[in-house]
Amino acid sequence: MMGLDFILGLNQIGIELKDFDLEGLLIKTGYTVLKLIAIYIVYLIVKAAGNRIIHRSFERVQQRDRVSEGRAKTLESLTKNIFSYVLIFMIIVTVLQIFDIEATAILAGAGVVGLAIGFGAQGLVSDVVTGFFLLLEKQLDVGDYVTTASYSGIVEQVGLKTTHIRGFDGTLHYLPNREITSLSNHSRGNMRALVDIGISYNDDIDKAIEVLQAACDKVKSSNKSIVDGPNVLGVQTLGASEVVLRVLAKTENMEQWAVERELRKALKEALDANGIEIPFPHQVFIEKKE
Repeated sequence: MMGLDFILGLNQIGIELKDFDLEGLLIKTGYTVLKLIAIYIVYLIVKAAGNRIIHRSFERVQQRDRVSEGRAKTLESLTKNIFSYVLIFMIIVTVLQIFDIEATAILAGAGVVGLAIGFGAQGLVSDVVTGFFLLLEKQLDVGDYVTTASYSGIVEQVGLKTTHIRGFDGTLHYLPNREITSLSNHSRGNMRALVDIGISYNDDIDKAIEVLQAACDKVKSSNKSIVDGPNVLGVQTLGASEVVLRVLAKTENMEQWAVERELRKALKEALDANGIEIPFPHQVFIEKKE
């Protein structure tokens, strides 16, 4: 009896295997894979074309409406960011439809789930709101030199969630927008170049000021980055072994460090040429002989 049941079971399995359309399954699977590959290729093409159109559009806006380069790059970066999110959402919906999954039902369920976890996503909402007001109030643009949340560097990208700041050592900082509670923008208006240089107490201060001012005027004539000055303000401090003179200039944005380096070199050479000593630490060696 058991042998008969076993034989009947094998016959039933054989009938089911005959009814199973393996060829049709393979064809359907291959067709689905081809559609997924086609969707991915379309995604890459649309993304590249969209980014190119956005870039050209903001170039025309910058030239036509005389928008600053930094502002144009900031809005371009944000637009590309939004475009990427929308495109990814459309791709996900399309893929779901390929697998015969109702996107509307999933979206409705996602709405309920989103409402349930909304309290846990306050950080994300805060990032988006803060980023919106940063752009609305024009607090920073791409290319600005800023200091915020203990980071200093050049703004490379402003997004809905994060702001990218490139430090001067090359490190790229991804800063959530909600952490930008206080912001110092060093790129608004002219910058200050400041150089302090010391002379000996034995030297004539008035002569030193005259020599330094002549050197400053020479630097000014050859450097177009200097907006105002440089001028020798006078005695800044009386040190332990030197009289410190201060030189001040106003420069174009982000040019202050280069101007300071050029001034230091020119001032040092001018003082040396006129025999004015720049004090430096000395060591005196006394040898005792019996």
